[in-house]
Amino acid sequence: MELLTGLWLGMPVWVWLGFLAIVLAILAFDLGVLHRQAHEIELRESLWLSAFYIGLGLLWAGAVWWIYARYGGSEALDPRIATLPDAGSRAAEAVKLYLTGYLLEKALAMDNVFVIAMIFSYFAVPRIYQHRVLFWGILGVILLRGLMIGLGAALVLNMAWILYVFAGVLLLTGLKMFKDADALPSIEDNPVLRFLKERLRLTSELHGQRFFVRQPAVPGGPALLHATPLFLCLVLVELADVVFAIDSVPAIFAITPDPFIVYTSNIFAILGLRALYFALAAMVHRFHYLKYALALVLVFIGLKILVGHGLLGLQVPAMLSLGVTVGLLLGGVAVSLWASRGKAGA
Repeated sequence: MELLTGLWLGMPVWVWLGFLAIVLAILAFDLGVLHRQAHEIELRESLWLSAFYIGLGLLWAGAVWWIYARYGGSEALDPRIATLPDAGSRAAEAVKLYLTGYLLEKALAMDNVFVIAMIFSYFAVPRIYQHRVLFWGILGVILLRGLMIGLGAALVLNMAWILYVFAGVLLLTGLKMFKDADALPSIEDNPVLRFLKERLRLTSELHGQRFFVRQPAVPGGPALLHATPLFLCLVLVELADVVFAIDSVPAIFAITPDPFIVYTSNIFAILGLRALYFALAAMVHRFHYLKYALALVLVFIGLKILVGHGLLGLQVPAMLSLGVTVGLLLGGVAVSLWASRGKAGA
């Protein structure tokens, strides 16, 4: 019992285990009930699923309030929470930080949707099989983010100067994203894809939802294990998230160093990525200027670190960060929709 009630990264172990149990239950419900049979996810279903996952993410804000009202006292790892005088204030601050992080990760995930759409298009994966790739991709993301956030938390808590490195990464990434907003990544030239094509036995076509099949390498020969193009697609989707995490993990640690808020906001934002993909993939052309807004958000967060921890020592309030993030993203969406209003039926 002491093991479950003991603190790990600022929270009792049972709170972490409870959160992971909730995530596994959501994934089991998704795969075992909503998508027991492979089917093509249409726009209407995608919008309902997106609303469902966004609702779960917002509902978790209530759980954050309850958790930090009871366990986010002076031992909280974010000093902005720990130094507040009462449980209600600490809980309210934690909710603001969670919502800011959730919104930021959700917005950055939208940029990942554009890359995933290109990967599916390159491998000509039918919509009926895309959900399977995204589902297994999400499982990999949950493990990968846990490792990256654990490492990031250790660095932030033990080497405060690492935040300046994060700030530099965010500024450079934001400026590069702004500069290359019109550029399209080349799937064919990806070095990982070239390496896999040279090293693996591959089938020339898809075999339903299967990542691997057994078939003869030569006519009449023994059946050997072959990877299908769907497996290559899965690898590139996971790789895209690694690249995406290099931007998003420093960005969320710029919001708060609290690992529990960082991880839970990340996971709830990513859980809805599959549903968000099917809702947005057909409308990618209508959100061109969102990339510019995301670039400005990253630059803003990088400057916030420098202003708050280095140049002026001024802490930017959580509500201001949330307001600027929301304003930039809404502005990017509004400009995109206005500029593409004549292409709605494209």
